[in-house]
Amino acid sequence: MWHSLSRLLQHRLLIRTLVQRELTARYRGSVLGFLWTFIHPLMLLGVYTFVFTYVMPARAEGLSPYPLYLFCGLLPWTWFGSSLPEAANSLLMGGNLIKKIIFPAEVLPVVSVVHNGVNFILGLPIYAVFWVWFRPESISIHLLWLPLVILVQALFTLGLGFFLAAVTVHYRDVKDLLANLLTLWFFGSPVIYSYTFLAETDPEGIAARLLELNPMTHIIEAYHTSMFTGEMLHWRRFGVTAIVAVLTFVVGYYFFDRLRDSFVEEV
Repeated sequence: MWHSLSRLLQHRLLIRTLVQRELTARYRGSVLGFLWTFIHPLMLLGVYTFVFTYVMPARAEGLSPYPLYLFCGLLPWTWFGSSLPEAANSLLMGGNLIKKIIFPAEVLPVVSVVHNGVNFILGLPIYAVFWVWFRPESISIHLLWLPLVILVQALFTLGLGFFLAAVTVHYRDVKDLLANLLTLWFFGSPVIYSYTFLAETDPEGIAARLLELNPMTHIIEAYHTSMFTGEMLHWRRFGVTAIVAVLTFVVGYYFFDRLRDSFVEEV
């Protein structure tokens, strides 16, 4: 497995080429082109801002300005939520490639995660403009932890992507199940609400304990602390999440590597 994993570095030029192809193909024939990279999260931002500021205003208490808080969580979630379905379907869509003897199948899930990660990175400057305008006092040295948070999310997403890609080849229903699971996962992560709000509205702590078991809870919260409140990461929670992310990556790739010989027959 480690030998196969090391080959990913050898195929970095192939990954870069395929990422560029995916980014170009996604917006081919579109009038606005790459602008959709920014428009999509901004449209989501507008919808959720209206709902939780005017329809359910209690959710926005203490999160001023709420649109900025929401945008801070939506950006990484969009990366995560877009990468998993694409990674799960990547081997099926790239069947003509993996049937070639010399083509490394693991490149396809990586491309799905990386090209969505590029969209995430491109969205950060937009967030930065609003952040500097509305909350300049929260900009602190703790922003330097942001690359580590991004790395942890990338490892966690890649691990799940490898696992889902391998499973989906054999069980096509996974991609349909995943769409519903991601909807539930979204509302089970502190994107449109804060962790403290849930703790206050759930005095018995049942929902809060379930939220604690969700790795995306601590990843999203890490973005909020480094990019919204300007505070230090909660190192015990984030440290455990980082370990979980590494284990997810290793186990996901191991599972993928064990099943790789069956991919050609199934696609």
